[in-house]
Amino acid sequence: MVPLPYFTNDPPPPYYSVAVHTQPPLKSYEEVVYGVGPAQIPADQPHYIPQYAPPVAAPQVTQSSLSPRRKTRGCCKNNAHCYGGSCVAFTLAVLLAVAIWLGVQYGARVLSQGFINNDGENESINDTPAVLIIDNCPNTTIECDGIRDCELGSDEMDCVRFSGRNRLEVRTSQDGRFLPICFSGWNQSLGDQVCAQLGFRKSYRNTSITSQDSLGLRVTNRLSDSIQGQVEVSSSCPDQNTVTLECVECGKTQTTSRIVGGTAAQRGQWPWQLSLQFRGFHVCGGVLIAPDFVLTAAHCFPRSNPSMLLPQFWRVYAGTLSLSNLPEPFIVEKIILNPNYNNRTNDQDIALLKLAAEVNFNDDVHPACLPVNAQQFLPGTACWTSGFGTTESGSSVVSNDLMEVTVDIISTQVCNNPRVYGGAVTDNMVCAGHLEGGRDSCQGDSGGPLVCQIDDVWYLVGITSWGAGCAEINKPGVYTRVSRFLPWIYTNMQHVRP
Repeated sequence: MVPLPYFTNDPPPPYYSVAVHTQPPLKSYEEVVYGVGPAQIPADQPHYIPQYAPPVAAPQVTQSSLSPRRKTRGCCKNNAHCYGGSCVAFTLAVLLAVAIWLGVQYGARVLSQGFINNDGENESINDTPAVLIIDNCPNTTIECDGIRDCELGSDEMDCVRFSGRNRLEVRTSQDGRFLPICFSGWNQSLGDQVCAQLGFRKSYRNTSITSQDSLGLRVTNRLSDSIQGQVEVSSSCPDQNTVTLECVECGKTQTTSRIVGGTAAQRGQWPWQLSLQFRGFHVCGGVLIAPDFVLTAAHCFPRSNPSMLLPQFWRVYAGTLSLSNLPEPFIVEKIILNPNYNNRTNDQDIALLKLAAEVNFNDDVHPACLPVNAQQFLPGTACWTSGFGTTESGSSVVSNDLMEVTVDIISTQVCNNPRVYGGAVTDNMVCAGHLEGGRDSCQGDSGGPLVCQIDDVWYLVGITSWGAGCAEINKPGVYTRVSRFLPWIYTNMQHVRP
């Protein structure tokens, strides 16, 4: 989190910017390429590098292959600080940081099934790339008919969504469009079923809202494991009342006191903010979205280091304002990576973590709301980002305190201006910051939240992803646009639900 611009003549190597090589979108049957070899073309765009501190054992790398830039300051290099006065320990830390940086930037060419599990089933974490698992669907597959045709059930996954004011909309094979459900005949048991279908534990609130739609879905007596198999198209709903559904209480904070521009957060301000730690060191931020699900950035888990993909080495800390005063951690059960994440363009930079146990909500720990369908946050909207990232561009030391800063949504057209990011911002990204510089997220903030408020509810608009430097002029932060990944999020929550 950078309150003001920071300049240095010899920064460490995380960032560089070269021309963008456009690529066609990946198809589901194609090999997923996470990077290229270090002797080939480097990544096209810079991005915020997770702040990895040294694990128990040093990696097997040689100093001659790294060639970091040097700055004389005793034995310390790369404008960083010595840890505990030990130059030897710090040298190892620098080597590790550069090695991991190379891994994040260049990656390894691998295939991914989309998630890594604890027992290693269906994937490999050694030199053999994991296999991309494609759902086997017969030619007679019918989507959203309530009957599971595909082996993994992908034909019945993207059939439920929420629109404004949490109105429940369902797509059926009978019509093919997302339609509201009539409130007549609805009950909490059905709400619990729908929320469980999306990967939540149960429903939080079932209410009604008046709809002007000419068509709706009426609840029938048919038995089905999914809501799309229990409804049928109706010409109208009684009194035009349709269902609104909330699967989790979200988007609420305990305080409204906020200060504009790079300040320490107060208790209860950002209760969804998490610290993701690898072997005891803060690496990335994360966002709580459900009692046992966390959203973060895919680039926090570089494929070049197999141990980074193992859940047992990660811990999640919630409800903390200081890295020096941590509560009991939560265990990570599964790491679910977006298989279409491209570390050359930083596109689709999103990951989902499944926790081994539920988080108990309180004033300090509370989820952010996922955006709803067609929800818009127009350019100029004042939003907030938070994290434990560095407070100086180029620094290798994360902030001990949770920091917050307000940033404005910037249009993709402006962000793709040749003087800004020159076309590197895709439809899966959202820019936020200030073109004049001065306030921004930074290294170590990766995976953290960009939240915007509507009617006293905070929505997760973006996940901190990348940027050129920190708080520089014409270089705002770029975030993964969460609304583009709602089907992916819900689908994977369904796959690994309890």
